[in-house]
Amino acid sequence: MRIFITGSTGVIGRRVLPALRRAGHELTAVARSPEARERLLRAGVRAIALDLLDRDAVRRAVAGHEVVVNLATHIPAPARMLLPFAWRENDLLRRVASANLSEAALAAGASRFVQESFAFVYADCGEAWVGERSRLEPARHTRSVVDAERAAARFASHGGAGVVLRFAAFYGPDASHLRPLLAAARRGWAALPGDGEAFISSVSHDDAASAVVAALRLPSGVYNVADDEPVRRREYFDLLAGALALPPPRLLPPWVKLLSGSLGETVARSLRISNWKLREAGAWAPRHPSVREGWPATIAALSAQAAPPAVLEAAP
Repeated sequence: MRIFITGSTGVIGRRVLPALRRAGHELTAVARSPEARERLLRAGVRAIALDLLDRDAVRRAVAGHEVVVNLATHIPAPARMLLPFAWRENDLLRRVASANLSEAALAAGASRFVQESFAFVYADCGEAWVGERSRLEPARHTRSVVDAERAAARFASHGGAGVVLRFAAFYGPDASHLRPLLAAARRGWAALPGDGEAFISSVSHDDAASAVVAALRLPSGVYNVADDEPVRRREYFDLLAGALALPPPRLLPPWVKLLSGSLGETVARSLRISNWKLREAGAWAPRHPSVREGWPATIAALSAQAAPPAVLEAAP
């Protein structure tokens, strides 16, 4: 198939591209920098520069493709996340770019539109398992996630397959937020506020990428992308510390959540996310059932400098 993909140089996109190439698909990838485009071209991927906020330019670029996969985000660096204006570009990508891509896919006669989403739009569900129909409660910095999902629903309403992937908390050796987590653990602290008994659901970068590939065969709908076994916050950070051969860290005091505003409230939610729907419909399963296996693998990969390279290998 001819597939148009955004976010191709991010931590998920750069894992998705080689998998799609191996499957024999013809790819067009959007990349900002000339260096990134050159690397993609050498790997056999048609690479283009494109302003995703330019409706007409997006329509021209998407013409002739059968599938559109939108992984474009611009999450602020951890040090800037508390600044409201730091989320502006990410909001524009989710609100405007997603709509532009959905409309362009319809105009191109594409059969499928895949949209990245974020599972932290769910309300705190305590001990209950979180399914795709669980209540949503977007915060200030996640309201645009709902707009992005509407783009996929709009595509599906016109007869195509519109697929939304609600990703749990990512982790991997090349995650931008990993180093702050490690630094906090080495200082003896958990990095995120919240009750120690609350659930954290996560998914490795590799497993998230395999879910994107699985989305090419999914029926229209929303799908949670999470590992099999969410763990409680205390265990999550104990496991990270254990992978570093460190003692269990202390949890942050409650006032940290209050000072962190809506972002602190969001990350403190108890989300015991179920991946049952994706497993059943997409024959998908995570390689790492939980962070019990995932954290040691991530730290080992980081120590061995084994993170996936930014340069793709050319398909034969």
